[in-house]
Amino acid sequence: MIDLETAGDGPQDVCEIGWQDVSVDVDGRWQVTEERGALLVNPGRPISPDTMAVHHIRDEDVIGAPFWKEVAPPVLKPASGVVALAAHRAAFEQRYCRPSLTAGVQWICTWKCALRLWPHLHRFSNQMLRYQRKPEGLVHEIGLPAHRAMPDAYVTAHHLRDMLNQASLDQLMAWSSQPALLPRVPAGPERGKGWDQLNLAALNELATNRDADIRFTARAELGRREIQLPAPVEVAQAKLL
Repeated sequence: MIDLETAGDGPQDVCEIGWQDVSVDVDGRWQVTEERGALLVNPGRPISPDTMAVHHIRDEDVIGAPFWKEVAPPVLKPASGVVALAAHRAAFEQRYCRPSLTAGVQWICTWKCALRLWPHLHRFSNQMLRYQRKPEGLVHEIGLPAHRAMPDAYVTAHHLRDMLNQASLDQLMAWSSQPALLPRVPAGPERGKGWDQLNLAALNELATNRDADIRFTARAELGRREIQLPAPVEVAQAKLL
C-alpha cells in the first residue's frame, strides 16, 4: 500500500511517501503486517500553500531530504518483491510511480474496488471508509494524522486486507484496470439515484457522458438490462405442402 503527499501538481512534486505492507498468511488469509514507514522527499521546488495546508509538510522539513528518483526505487521495488502496488484513488500515485520505477507491476485501486464490494456505503473516501466500516484491528493512533503518507497508507491497508479476503487478487486488479463502476449517479438532474432507477432515455444520455466513469457505469447498466430481457419466443413457421 502506497500513499504520496506532494508539493503541487508537477511530475516530480512528491514530498513524502508512506507505505504499509499487506501479506497472505499460511491459512491463505490476508493480514496487515508490521512493515510500514515513511520518507520525506525533496521536491526540488517550494511546497505550495494549498498542499501545505493539507499535509502540513513545510519547505524546511524537506531541506536535505533525498530526491524522488533516489527514494522511489527501494520503496516501490523492495528486495522481498511485491505482487501488486495499491493506493486509494491509485491514478494519483501512478502519476508519480511510473512503470520505470515500479518494474511495471500491476496496481490495485482501493477506491474502485470499494465501489464494487461495498456499494451500499454513502461515501468512499479513505477516511469515510475508515469510520463507516471500522475495520478490525485498525489502531486509531497509528492512522493519525490524516493526510500524512504513512497514516493514510496504514488506514487504506485495512480496507485492502478486507477486500483481498472478500475477492481474489486477480479480480481486484481487473476492477482497478477499468473505469469506476459508480453505485449512484454523481451529478446532474438524476444525482443520487441508483442506476436501476433511471429510464432508458436518461441512461442513453449518460452513456455518452464525457466522464469515463459515468459513461462506463451507464453502459454497464444498459448491458445488465439487455441480459435480463426475456428471450424471444420462437414461432413455428407454417409449412407449405
